[in-house]
Amino acid sequence: MKKILLLCIAVIMGAAFVVAGCGSNDTAKESSASGSGGEKVLKVATSADFAPFEFQGENDTDYQGFDMDLIRAIGKEMGTKVEINNISFDGLIPALQTGNIDAVITGMSINEEREKEVAFSDPYYESGLTIIVKADNNSINSFNDLQGKKIAVQIGTTGAEEAKKIPNAQVKELNSSADTFLELKAGNVDAVVNDKPVNAYYMTKNSDNSVKRVGEQLTSENYGIAVKKDNTKLVQEINDALKKLKENGEYNKIYKKWFGTEPSNN
Repeated sequence: MKKILLLCIAVIMGAAFVVAGCGSNDTAKESSASGSGGEKVLKVATSADFAPFEFQGENDTDYQGFDMDLIRAIGKEMGTKVEINNISFDGLIPALQTGNIDAVITGMSINEEREKEVAFSDPYYESGLTIIVKADNNSINSFNDLQGKKIAVQIGTTGAEEAKKIPNAQVKELNSSADTFLELKAGNVDAVVNDKPVNAYYMTKNSDNSVKRVGEQLTSENYGIAVKKDNTKLVQEINDALKKLKENGEYNKIYKKWFGTEPSNN
């Protein structure tokens, strides 16, 4: 009886090793985005406070916006399920570097400083910085007029970086773009510096006549999807999917949905 029992145990253990060995090989063969049961999953992070690119509706748990529709369409082209995580903007790159997520899409501008830390996809949107002030403010008409003024910006953004370059400006960094507008309306700052589409969307959506845009666009910036620095395979997969979306017209549909017009160029 003992011999039979020992033999059974040996057979079971041997089978377990075979199964474990097969599992390891399958995992190694999976692409850059994968999940349990062999299902491919692209783990994406965003900072969902940057309308119209990413945000949550008041009574909606789903993430909405141009970026959210775009990354889901990219995932579909790649044949992967997209899992979206909401992380504060300044925590996005660290989360990417530690491998907790596969990609970041959050209206992130491609610049030299970020390119030292992450790899970017091809640009998918061209933006720039603009100024919003109270409607009765006639002293600020350009970026030069912001010298010595109180400016609200979203933490970790290029708007924050540019505002800090303005002589004697008092820059207040806040967690979200929505917070910057609240500070302006409360009279705690003189101006808000945000990306052009964010400022435009706020004014259009809220029909807010108490504020106005002034001056010309300061910069020209390209948004990109960020991935871990050495993950060249995922960058290529995203670029291939983005190219297909532009060729088949799906990108234009998403763009028009959120900005009212088709893009001037792709």
